Amino acid sequence: MAKCCRCPAITAAEKTSLLRLLCGLARPESGVVSWQGEPLSSVRDAFHQQLLWCGHKPGVKAALTADENLRFFFAQTSPRAREEALAAMGLAGYEDVALSQLSAGQQRRVALTRLWLTSATLWILDEPFTALDATAVERLTRRLEQHVQAGGSVILTTHQPLRALACPLRTLRLCGERTVGW
Repeated sequence: MAKCCRCPAITAAEKTSLLRLLCGLARPESGVVSWQGEPLSSVRDAFHQQLLWCGHKPGVKAALTADENLRFFFAQTSPRAREEALAAMGLAGYEDVALSQLSAGQQRRVALTRLWLTSATLWILDEPFTALDATAVERLTRRLEQHVQAGGSVILTTHQPLRALACPLRTLRLCGERTVGW
């Protein structure tokens, strides 16, 4: 079932632990993390093929251009597809600019441009709105809505309020040893 789940205002340690569990990088002390009804440990490869992770740090190379960074992740995409994806995040004309020449917000937007190129069904995003201006926040929010409306799922951490979304939004609250709200 397509969903958007927000994990607000959790400590850095809680967030790191939660995201490591959700991405299959750590094992729970008890219980099971599942993907499509199967324990993640038994479907790890299939899970990772359907996962797009965007961390708190942009995960891009400053010495490379915006297009070169995208080509690294999506070698099979056409130059036109990468150009259109960059334009969708307000970066038309920046294809051949080294990321070292861009602001933190522009570098974050290059990293998030992957959301326009991926076929992954599950997106896990750590503080995706950090360093974005209001226009970029709106563009990203619309992309999240489109993904969920097309049957995808999004899990994101944020300390920023979200506007009302045109898709179901769940809030995951961590309460001691229990998880409430998914």
